[in-house]
Amino acid sequence: MFSLASIATMSACIFLFGIFYSVVVNFQSVVQEVESGVAVTVFFNDDATQEQIDEIGVQIGKRVEVSEKIFVSAEQAWDEFQKVYFKGAEDMAAGFAEDNPLANSAHYVVYMNDISMQQSLVTYIQSLEGVKEVKSSDMAANTLTDFNRLIGYVSAGVILILLCVAVFLISNTVTIGIAVRREEIAIMKLIGATDYFVRAPFIVEGILIGIIGSLLPLLILYRMYRSIISYVGEKFLWLSGMMEFLPVDRVFSTLVPVGLILGVGIGFLGSRLTIRKHLKV
Repeated sequence: MFSLASIATMSACIFLFGIFYSVVVNFQSVVQEVESGVAVTVFFNDDATQEQIDEIGVQIGKRVEVSEKIFVSAEQAWDEFQKVYFKGAEDMAAGFAEDNPLANSAHYVVYMNDISMQQSLVTYIQSLEGVKEVKSSDMAANTLTDFNRLIGYVSAGVILILLCVAVFLISNTVTIGIAVRREEIAIMKLIGATDYFVRAPFIVEGILIGIIGSLLPLLILYRMYRSIISYVGEKFLWLSGMMEFLPVDRVFSTLVPVGLILGVGIGFLGSRLTIRKHLKV
């Protein structure tokens, strides 16, 4: 009965962990999507030559913080400006055909692998010869960095609590098993049973509790997650437009092995620690 109770509790812990993991990885995916749209804009000195501009691009591309850099010429900048500010009034923009008002606005748009690295990248680019100005969004970078840090702290806290609960319950199960079988264990020792022979069944029991207690919730979570993203995609199209759920295979390719490792590890650890504490052999 205590073994069944431990399996049920282990299943509940892994189930909660799986739900939490699924929510967190989808939130992180949304944050990463937002981060991918945050860029640093690099402007050059008015007297900078094309060779200098190209060299600046080469130096920026060597940085580990940079995922992509795009060069925008003065002509491209003017074309984009016209589309936004002269929409419906193209005749007015035609008056600047021979005199580009953004003649000195060529620039690089630099996207980063990690938004938390923005300040170090900006400091480096500002030190390059020929760079006049670097525009960046410090508020966006700080907000996204703080949000990522908060997700990490909350994740670590929840996982630690679930692990402690699972280890405690498996430890209690093994302790009760030792108490119930104490007379049998004493007889086994008297007839020559080795320490390993006595300990092994309890360790196996803990591992089996971990395996069964992790497989059941993972199977339930797989079906639930697939049904939920399908339902949301059909019934809440507006939500699908705001965020895209990660596919089932991508989430569970990590969740399944992690869940099984947690289950087996918790089962082994809980039984091993309990045996060393309570079983005098």
